[in-house]
Amino acid sequence: MPFLRSLPVPLALLLASSCATRPSPAPRPVQVFVLAGQSNMQGHGAIEGDQERKVGRGSLNRLVHDPMTAVRYGHLVGPDRSWAVRDDVHIQYLDRSGPLTAGFGANEGLIGPELQFGHTIGDAIDAPVLLIKVAWGGKSLAVDFRPPSSGGAKGPFYVELIERVSASLANLPAFVPGYAGQGYELRGFGWHQGWNDRVNQAFNDEYEVNLAHFIRDIRRDLNKPNLPFVVAETGMAGPGETHPRALSLMSAQAAVASYPEFQGNVGFVGTRDFYRGPEDSPSNQAYHWNRNAETYLLIGGAMARSMLDLIRN
Repeated sequence: MPFLRSLPVPLALLLASSCATRPSPAPRPVQVFVLAGQSNMQGHGAIEGDQERKVGRGSLNRLVHDPMTAVRYGHLVGPDRSWAVRDDVHIQYLDRSGPLTAGFGANEGLIGPELQFGHTIGDAIDAPVLLIKVAWGGKSLAVDFRPPSSGGAKGPFYVELIERVSASLANLPAFVPGYAGQGYELRGFGWHQGWNDRVNQAFNDEYEVNLAHFIRDIRRDLNKPNLPFVVAETGMAGPGETHPRALSLMSAQAAVASYPEFQGNVGFVGTRDFYRGPEDSPSNQAYHWNRNAETYLLIGGAMARSMLDLIRN
């Protein structure tokens, strides 16, 4: 995998000293990842929870300060206990952009999968990283994101997704400080979506076909034939899910990743174990993972690890 952070420290110091008088190496291409979907890719994980009713349980603030979870999530805050800001990972999300930090969810008080995704990718890749997040709430794959190869009317949000990603790639200086014309590499595409298809039987029935076409069409329209693609399961009710349409849609998501043509270039991330109940969360909005910040961190981290495995392949 290009730019993997794996050089032993003593060797790195030796190389640095031996090359002290040589010209600085050319800037490395920006490593670009697209994160797309509906409201759970937007992100509804609460940064601040209900301090009185649940002592902030399930919020990002509680996770980074509670001794039981701070070891795992302490990297999300800086030495002064304010939210950590990465200078090597930037994000562009519709009308907002900047260095990666907390607050790039559906609004500035929320997080989505992008936060831990970006931290995990940034820790693994020694190059500038740009996340392009393109997500809107309440959108189906059957209609709103409908890929061209599925026939019928092309989804307006499919069209907008391609247009927005293309526009961002054409304007990297606006989103990557210090960009020096070194170009970019489109490295991966993450997808977390499904609610609007799982509540509609007709949409549900064609989800597998639509998702396979979506992957193929995205690759064609972004001119990246083998673009690594990670699908995060829409598992909002957790391991206890029993609704037939929900089970059917999740099976469809997993099935697409098993297609022979997608072996080694499409990953599927199970998410049901990331579910946290309302008693441990800021709300009881099951369709938004009960607004539990840890759930969104776990989804983002798992998507990033799957993505890195695909890139190494």
